[in-house]
Amino acid sequence: MKKLILALVVFATVNLFADDMNLWQKSTLNQIVQRGELQVCMEPGYMPFEMKDKKGRIIGYDVDMAKKMAKEMGVKLKLLPTAWDGIIAALITNKCDIIMSGMTITQQRNLKINFANPYIVVGQTVMMRNGLADKIKTAADLDKPEYTIVTKLGVTGEIATKKFYKNAKILTFETESDAASEVLGGRADAMVYDQPYNVLFMSDKGKGKLVHLDIPLTYEPLGWAIRKGDPDFLNWLNNFLRQMQEDKVLNFSDDLYKKWLVDTTWLKRVQ
Repeated sequence: MKKLILALVVFATVNLFADDMNLWQKSTLNQIVQRGELQVCMEPGYMPFEMKDKKGRIIGYDVDMAKKMAKEMGVKLKLLPTAWDGIIAALITNKCDIIMSGMTITQQRNLKINFANPYIVVGQTVMMRNGLADKIKTAADLDKPEYTIVTKLGVTGEIATKKFYKNAKILTFETESDAASEVLGGRADAMVYDQPYNVLFMSDKGKGKLVHLDIPLTYEPLGWAIRKGDPDFLNWLNNFLRQMQEDKVLNFSDDLYKKWLVDTTWLKRVQ
């Protein structure tokens, strides 16, 4: 009987080990290491997280973090420019290993994909034309039929706009730059979009032309997205993030944050 029990224990242990090995072999992390390349989906149009410079190279906060990530994995980095409306589908269908593109963690997206822990928190703020400065004191004051609010299609800015503005006219655009141009050109009254983008826009094209209502309307943590059913990759990403935070690489006072979200000298490279 003892021999039978021992044999069963050994059999179960071997099966568990085999299952673990099978999961590891299927893990995206293992595939990245074996391939020798980390493939990252991102839409290079969301300043300062990812955008193209004058030479067509993709630069930004997320790009620097992806470079650091690939270095820690000991692999090469491949950036895959991907349209926002197809970026989750690209991940799910194995077109890339991870989405690193300033993506807000939402419950709806989390039904399709998994997120690592947040690496930064942003919120939606409002930029409006100067002519309204005497009339509009808070974002809520814009919720009237005579005002037109713009935002980007398919992002959390659109969700927030529709949530907070029930009476104003809402228009959506394919890119954030197109939406901002509507306000600059006087064809719209205000734009709802991510706070980092608006801060940078106000320091450049919007300076002296728009007013920034900088109190966030929403709480929005940004996270890296991966396919479901991959605990090994998720574990590695969260440990990597924790290490970066403890090493002061991601803190608000660190060099990376200052480089892209405080210092705006890089704007000269993309204009």
